Amino acid sequence: MICKADFIMQQYSILQQLPKAKLGYLPTPVIKLENLTRILGGPDILMKRDDLTGLALGGNKTRKLEYILGDAVAKGCDCVVTAGAQQSNHCRQTAGAAAKLGLHCHLLLGGDKPNEARGNLLLDSLFGAHIHFTKENRKGEDIPNVVEGLKLAGHTPYVIPYGGSNDLGACGFIEAGLELSKQIDMENLSQVFFASSSGGTHAGLMIAKSILNQNHSLTGIQIDKAELAGKTFKQEVLELANATASFLNLDLAYTAQEVVLDNHYLGEGYGVLSAQEREAIQLLATTEGILLDPVYTGRAFAAMVDKIKSGNLPRDKQVLFWHTGGTPSLFAYSAMLV
Repeated sequence: MICKADFIMQQYSILQQLPKAKLGYLPTPVIKLENLTRILGGPDILMKRDDLTGLALGGNKTRKLEYILGDAVAKGCDCVVTAGAQQSNHCRQTAGAAAKLGLHCHLLLGGDKPNEARGNLLLDSLFGAHIHFTKENRKGEDIPNVVEGLKLAGHTPYVIPYGGSNDLGACGFIEAGLELSKQIDMENLSQVFFASSSGGTHAGLMIAKSILNQNHSLTGIQIDKAELAGKTFKQEVLELANATASFLNLDLAYTAQEVVLDNHYLGEGYGVLSAQEREAIQLLATTEGILLDPVYTGRAFAAMVDKIKSGNLPRDKQVLFWHTGGTPSLFAYSAMLV
């Protein structure tokens, strides 16, 4: 019989066959939020610190970009193109990764050019990204036009999907799930909470959980009401999980019921700061000295705290919050936070 450690290494070897760019400082630590656990009266709350991945002030997208940009470099591309909101964490980390790898970076950001660059937008500029402001189109609708122009100029562009969420991006979070299994006692874990937005983190963690035959619940907190390509977000996650499993020749197939997605905390929509995010950001900052962001982790953390306070989680098992980063965007929301 293959022992657990050997089995995990086998799965790593499958991933290691893929081209990969070294971008992050991994593994990221897992800590116990002792003060918050005491204040809320249990269960024990753990945090996976992917805000500490290192690249461009950190965040979960670094894991995805290692595989995506590894593919771009292997294919001889000289520039990358991706899209997002003006405070996109994915775009900020893509710009930083491109700078590290010597690639030109084109970012298509929603809205109009602001009078002042703050938060992630400031960092995009510092990393030398070429920024295209695309008004209402923040999910890459205008990428084909930019790509065509780059090709005409003699470049070899590589398109990175919204949020870095494709099969290669999801591989970064299969690896992350395997990483976590070596850091904590998974049998003592009841639930993992995380912000679920473009689907790659969600799909990758689902596959890692299946590979390891684990019993904890994976709860993605939906961040964005907007659909992509006319599909519900649950459909996007489901299709990505199945496509990634197929890409890796894994004998896995998921149904919609296996995608656990909580959409009760959407508030007024994507990027709209409400009292729940403000309270969550302040709570963690004042109890543990850790910062959340206003768009993703603030919303997801507020959901977890609400569920703990409701008494719906077992007190004798641990829960884990996967901190996916995003802290730089705090500076763009300063007027709404203090």
